[in-house]
Amino acid sequence: MNNTPNRARPGLSRKQQLAVMAVILIGGIAAGGWILGSGPAGAPDAHATHSEAGGHDDGEHHGTRATERHDHAAGHGDPEHHARPAVAAPDGSRLVLSDARIKAAGVGIDKAGPATIRTSSILPGEIRFNEDRTAHVVPRLAGVVESVPANLGQPVKRGQVLAVIASTGLSELRSELLAAQKRLGLASATYAREKQLWQERISAEQDYLAAGQTLREAEISVANAQQKLLALGAPAGGAGSLNRYEIRAPFDGIVVEKHIALGEAVKEDASIFTLSDLSSVWAEMVVPAKDLNVVPVGERAVVRATAFDSTAEGRIAYVGALLGQDTRSAKARVTLANPKMAWRPGLFVNVEVVSGEARVPVSIAADAVQTLGDTPVVFVRVADGFVARPVTLGRSDGQRIEVRSGLEAGTPYAASGSFVLKSELGKGSAEHSH
Repeated sequence: MNNTPNRARPGLSRKQQLAVMAVILIGGIAAGGWILGSGPAGAPDAHATHSEAGGHDDGEHHGTRATERHDHAAGHGDPEHHARPAVAAPDGSRLVLSDARIKAAGVGIDKAGPATIRTSSILPGEIRFNEDRTAHVVPRLAGVVESVPANLGQPVKRGQVLAVIASTGLSELRSELLAAQKRLGLASATYAREKQLWQERISAEQDYLAAGQTLREAEISVANAQQKLLALGAPAGGAGSLNRYEIRAPFDGIVVEKHIALGEAVKEDASIFTLSDLSSVWAEMVVPAKDLNVVPVGERAVVRATAFDSTAEGRIAYVGALLGQDTRSAKARVTLANPKMAWRPGLFVNVEVVSGEARVPVSIAADAVQTLGDTPVVFVRVADGFVARPVTLGRSDGQRIEVRSGLEAGTPYAASGSFVLKSELGKGSAEHSH
């Protein structure tokens, strides 16, 4: 190794060497700064290369102007594209419709106003026979059927013959009556003779008293035989007809059941006819325990047929005192007049029991109420169409409904056809969402 100390090269002074070193040092620093300050090759400055951004003035390119409308919105002049969503904000949701379109849609206009609202409960029921005017006719004597004048469905009058049977039991009862009457005649004659003999002092008083006792026993026997026949509704009869038994209608009514035929042997307790007076029927219903307080005896009720359009009014005639163990409900019934025989037993009905009436200051037609979201609304008529107005509802009787807030008396609204308006609002909301 050469340990000789470095010496300055010939031709360059020490000052010149220091100047060259300073130039080299400064140039290296400048070059490094240029390299670090420059971006990737070919990557232009964002603001320099995006010079066309100055031409964009809408919020979709520059968030600072999000409140301005789209440039393409200038081409949309239809109101349905820029309508407010009806369901999201029902209050003030406007539907622009001309008078011609309102008429074509079948929308009826009415004004909110006072009304009498009836509070009622609707209970399912069925028409049944009035059991107070229904009879199951039985012969009360065994026998063989000789004739059956009455036919099924035939109206009959009280006392009219329904059937005739031949009964040996009746023959015995009539024979008993005849025998008792004969004994009574003999006892009566004996008593009269013994009384005269006793008065003439010819016969003893004991014979007279015995004749009187026999007479009284004979009278009792006759009365007993007559009562037996009276209980059967059979007259005493004459010779040759002791066994003829005529079964008669107990009241005016209609033969609704018939279980007897010519030549048939019938028992004394067989139900051979069912007779009912259908000029009065029952509308029977089942009342749950929770509704018993609104179905008192004497309350007015309206009965409506489910199979056809017919109504009748009556009053609650009966409410059961006990609840069914399984159903936890009680039976009740309404007695209905049925002069035209329209209410036939077996017909299903709905019984509306009116429990009270109240006068309300503001009411509307029940069909006028629609729902937007979870909010009940009424379409209020304005100059250029309708506005969906949220309302708070109260009592209803199915025809009118109370408005507790959201609508004033005299306000015009869509009383019918409001579902068409709701549909139009839905269309407008769907079109706007694109």
